Amino acid sequence: MTRIEPLRRPDRARWEVLARGYKTFYEATLTDAEYERAWARLMQGDAIHGLGAHRDGHLVGITHFLFHASTWSADVCYLQDLFVDSQARGHGVARALIGAVADAARLRGAPRLYWLTHEDNATARALYDKVAAYRGFVRYDHAPG
Repeated sequence: MTRIEPLRRPDRARWEVLARGYKTFYEATLTDAEYERAWARLMQGDAIHGLGAHRDGHLVGITHFLFHASTWSADVCYLQDLFVDSQARGHGVARALIGAVADAARLRGAPRLYWLTHEDNATARALYDKVAAYRGFVRYDHAPG
């Protein structure tokens, strides 16, 4: 059975293992200080939110999300990060995390929940195609300055 709840201070060490796994998957390297800042922001819980999936008392999955205004709505929900330990995959953990973020969006009155993934992330996309609608958008990044 999977239990989803907000990340708590005792989750810190295991959260970092999972967060590093997420960043490694996307070939991103962060400093220890960047992980520390991210954790501090998650613990504040005012702008960035984090949920953990626990199975048998162990943190096996994480998600980070935030709310922001859009032109057409006061609030939309962006699921920024989602990662499940390789040994816990295939047991509904990611689906449960997405469902919990959807619940948070619904409670806040956000009419839309969205997220991004890499186009070749076939494993994740197989789930995402079951729980959400792919609308064909392409993302571009521009470094200001």
